Amino acid sequence: MTAQGWFLIALFVALVVAIAKPIGMWLFALYEGRRTPLHAVLGPVERGFYKLAGIDPTAEQSWRRYALHMLLFNLMLLLFTYAVLRLQGVLPLNQQGLAGLSPHLAFNTATSFTTNTNWQSYGGESTMSNLSQMLGLTIHNFLSAATGIALAFALFRGFARRSAATIGNFWADCTRVTLYLLLPICIVYALFLIANGVPQTFAATIDATTLEGAKQTLLVGPVASQEAIKMLGTNGGGFFNANSAHPFENPNALTNLVQMLSIFAIGSGLTWTFGKAVGNTRQGWAILAAMLILFTAGASVVYWQEAVGNPVLHNLGVAGGNMEGKEVRFGIAASALFATVTTAASCGAVNAMHDSFTALGGLIPLFNMQLGEVVIGGVGAGIYGFLLFAILAVFVAGLMVGRTPEYVGKKIESREVKLAVLAIAVLPLVILGFTALSSVLDAGLAGPLNKGPHGFSEILYAFTSGVANNGSAFAGLTANTPYYNGLLGVAMWIGRFFIIVPMLAIAGSLAAKKYTPESAGSFPTTGPLWVGLLVGIVLIVGGLTFLPSLALGPIADHLAMIRGQLF
Repeated sequence: MTAQGWFLIALFVALVVAIAKPIGMWLFALYEGRRTPLHAVLGPVERGFYKLAGIDPTAEQSWRRYALHMLLFNLMLLLFTYAVLRLQGVLPLNQQGLAGLSPHLAFNTATSFTTNTNWQSYGGESTMSNLSQMLGLTIHNFLSAATGIALAFALFRGFARRSAATIGNFWADCTRVTLYLLLPICIVYALFLIANGVPQTFAATIDATTLEGAKQTLLVGPVASQEAIKMLGTNGGGFFNANSAHPFENPNALTNLVQMLSIFAIGSGLTWTFGKAVGNTRQGWAILAAMLILFTAGASVVYWQEAVGNPVLHNLGVAGGNMEGKEVRFGIAASALFATVTTAASCGAVNAMHDSFTALGGLIPLFNMQLGEVVIGGVGAGIYGFLLFAILAVFVAGLMVGRTPEYVGKKIESREVKLAVLAIAVLPLVILGFTALSSVLDAGLAGPLNKGPHGFSEILYAFTSGVANNGSAFAGLTANTPYYNGLLGVAMWIGRFFIIVPMLAIAGSLAAKKYTPESAGSFPTTGPLWVGLLVGIVLIVGGLTFLPSLALGPIADHLAMIRGQLF
């Protein structure tokens, strides 16, 4: 460990705090439907879209109608992408002559990008044509991110409105987020990446001459445009199989820092937006503080473990930290930080191979996802996931002070608590259930590269990543099989939409309630005590649920490593 490494982590946290309010202010303008400076240019585009689609953006929707429109929209996107991937072989912009995807891989990929998971059971440059990358995948990167932010807006309205029957208009929310937030930022972001050497071309390959005079064919394509929204929208699906470890996706230390910041940008901004929406920005800062406490603790453990390295190699005379699976141009600190960021934010992009981390270094990315997308989380999904835990926390606090639980002026009653528990229970039920199934079936056991606890960790990580809509992997698992493609596809769909529907039901229930002012008996939800309670509830729920599986996987792997046994 070095002072430079710790400084990088501290600098990153400081930058995240610094950008939270400016981004949150822009998001709040979109949340309220206010006019922005971009309306002069993009306003006619927005109105033209509504007219073409026959949508009235002022028509408010109940939570049921909001949920129905959101589900139908995403189902149609899934079917469209499935068709594009299956027909890839006969569609244009396929200079390499790549065949269409198999039914099970097309299903897995279409589901993956629809749910903002971006799990990849394939190598991008050897499987996807330029058209599939742009039309089938990049479009989803925008729309799945916009859907998540729109859903967060809906929940904010549930807390902010009084005696209301509606929570907004899904089409208007999704359109405004795409037009006035994601597209403008990504245009600038893509130009920055191009200036740093990231390709952006319709060509499939270029020929290069090496220093030795040999000819080499390099695969290229419209990389920068996909890379920008991949990071900003916490999507994570790479143009290349090596993802952000590839120099054409992430060329240098500057792009690496910007990519990490862009993963957290919208998620941190939404915490401020929530506070502003409920009339008390301290509420948003409290949530961000709890998130960053969890994140900083995780990043510190990963950096510590990777810097300490493998004692088995030390005994063989190989000194230093664990550089296996890491890019020399990033080193241990930046790789450890990136791994924590991408799993804390349900992004899934990687600049190092998590399967090559030490056992405890790999445990933290796994645990981040098992906490339920609450450590910053995906765009939109992070804040509404965290607010589900806040409902549980305020329920516990209400029991402590002997009053009906209240949060930001709304009484939290049995309906909201039951729905929150239902949504939170989705992750452990599906993750542990599918992991157990795959640990005993021959089709499941055929996937892991390694045996013992590390092989179990590969299976556990895959389903954790899928259900948490993250998309990163312990890459030792062979997932491009009918069994894993099918089961992971189902897991990703459940992990996304079986949480969203109860969350929207909570939004509808809260919106219909009257405002309850704070009193002397109210539990404070902005100070250090509240932040500590939030962190505690998240850790207890996540820790107690997943500790047995973690003991069988990375913890057992770590103990075996100490005894000199590797898997």
